[in-house]
Amino acid sequence: MADFYIGLMSGTSMDGVDGVLVDFSGLKPAVAQAKSAQLAPELRAELLALNTPGPNELHRGALAANALVQVYAQVVRSLLAAANLQAEHITAIGAHGQTVRHQPALGYTLQLNNPALLAELTGMDVVADFRSRDVAAGGQGAPLAPLFHQAVFAQPGKTVGVLNLGGISNLSVLRADGTMLGFDCGPANALMDSWCQKHSGQPFDDRGQWAASGSVLPDLLQAMLADPYFELPPPKSTGRDLFNRVWLDSHLPAHPAKPVDVQATLAELTARSCADAVTRHAPDASALAVCGGGAFNTHLMQRLQALLPAVQVQSTDAWGLPPLQVEATAFAWLARKAVRREALALQSTTGAQGARVLGCVYPR
Repeated sequence: MADFYIGLMSGTSMDGVDGVLVDFSGLKPAVAQAKSAQLAPELRAELLALNTPGPNELHRGALAANALVQVYAQVVRSLLAAANLQAEHITAIGAHGQTVRHQPALGYTLQLNNPALLAELTGMDVVADFRSRDVAAGGQGAPLAPLFHQAVFAQPGKTVGVLNLGGISNLSVLRADGTMLGFDCGPANALMDSWCQKHSGQPFDDRGQWAASGSVLPDLLQAMLADPYFELPPPKSTGRDLFNRVWLDSHLPAHPAKPVDVQATLAELTARSCADAVTRHAPDASALAVCGGGAFNTHLMQRLQALLPAVQVQSTDAWGLPPLQVEATAFAWLARKAVRREALALQSTTGAQGARVLGCVYPR
């Protein structure tokens, strides 16, 4: 008998909402349907603006959350229609929300969401606010996906890595002995997309072609890699609170560089910081499965492979789960754990003091 959950993810890239309908009745979760929806330009602009202090934030944040949930509900309806299912066939929706502030050192992480409205619009139970309990238990609140990565991608007797290239990059190290480690490496698409939008008018660098046509600026690259975050030991997490346009502008040379060369350098920053993390924390890794939008950046994937010659670098497509479905499936998996009140032990990834049930349930 099918055991259906829906997972919804809008990540730090803020390029849209990915949704999956997942059946958990088998040995491993199986994606039955996948749908996505773009964010309207004005909503994306507002969500980006809410990442930094501004006027009337509480009111604007509440309205943005409501608008985001309307997109969530649209994706849910698309999933049900494609699968010919009704709301009563779904146990729950896992809705991550949109992260706009991430300050675990100060005791909070903030995802804009209105799960009560989503439950009202869909007629389904909604699980949300996955990160707060982990932060309350002394954890970073991120990344939460490594346990899911272990359940889906682990290979007995081998050390493999799972690299999510969203707005921020995060790495799960699934060790040969069954233990794991997970942490945020640094920026991925967030800085590249922002720079590309400003200087080419395109929302992202398609397949990394623009970056590939430029030249890496060694001084700029070294200045950015010198940020203390990269040397911090795990557990650690980050976001747009640190890696944003203000951060980038503070490193740009006094004499303006060619925009294409800055783009090439940002791509190299992502490749280098991720490859360094693999080399440092998974020196015996035989394979690296890459998910998130960055898995479609051909130039970035080639640079990762060049920097990690002994590691097989592949999109998670080759592992049976398309790269834009991994994180959404992870939140369906997390929602199921919350509904079943299963505590998750994330000490090795977030640094939480012990196993906790993550997520709050909003009944239909």
